[in-house]
Amino acid sequence: MIGIIFDMDGVIYRGNRPIDGSRGVIKYLREKGIPFVFLTNNSTRTPETYRQKLLSMGIDVPAERIVTSGLATRLYMAKHMEPGKIFVIGGDGLHEEMKRLGWGVVSLDECREGKWKEIEHVVVGLDPKLTYEKLKYGTLAIRNGASFIGTNPDTTYPAEEGLYPGAGAIIASLKASTDREPLIIGKPNEPAYEIVREKLGPVDEIWMVGDRLDTDIAFAKRFGMKAIMVLTGVSTLEDVERSGVKPDLVLPSIRELLDYLRVVE
Repeated sequence: MIGIIFDMDGVIYRGNRPIDGSRGVIKYLREKGIPFVFLTNNSTRTPETYRQKLLSMGIDVPAERIVTSGLATRLYMAKHMEPGKIFVIGGDGLHEEMKRLGWGVVSLDECREGKWKEIEHVVVGLDPKLTYEKLKYGTLAIRNGASFIGTNPDTTYPAEEGLYPGAGAIIASLKASTDREPLIIGKPNEPAYEIVREKLGPVDEIWMVGDRLDTDIAFAKRFGMKAIMVLTGVSTLEDVERSGVKPDLVLPSIRELLDYLRVVE
């Protein structure tokens, strides 16, 4: 039996618009009992809020089938790191995951009072409300000895208007101001793979369906999955030709995946 991992932004939807064919593919997988997981490097939402977003597009997926880089970061930190106060540069979803960790989150107001010196972990994801002040306190804390953790390396993400700056762009700013390399949790790294592999259960083969060569396809190649790239997101055919990372299959969109599934079934 196959199991399928889907990226979300640029594969299932762009912004708040579903990509044509996404509902049909998920409906087919559920009818056939083919296990699947959604894995997004975006940390701005929790699995529960992503479920609501998908429902608004007519796609019904349980929250436990959705893994965000924020969730993966929380699980990794709980397993591998010593508890300590956290400073978050990220969206609401990442803030919620760090609160669930229970170690204490230092607010921006507390940083202004000098409590940035108590920060032991700086966790960085996509932050739609990024300010210079957040970067300042993140820099001060990291230079003071705090660990530097990035939810994902995506420098951009696909939205309705085009490509927006991603978490990787924010992380790059902190790398430049601290001279420190972050620990990156999301695709194409192992912490994300451990979680989705467990959620898929016993399968003979795993397919990774994504839109980015540097994360999705690299992730698939690193862990022996079938790498399927769609052209509705970030990477293009020209990128494939220039890159050393080659997908096993390139499709115009997720719509064509349904035909492929029917052929190989």
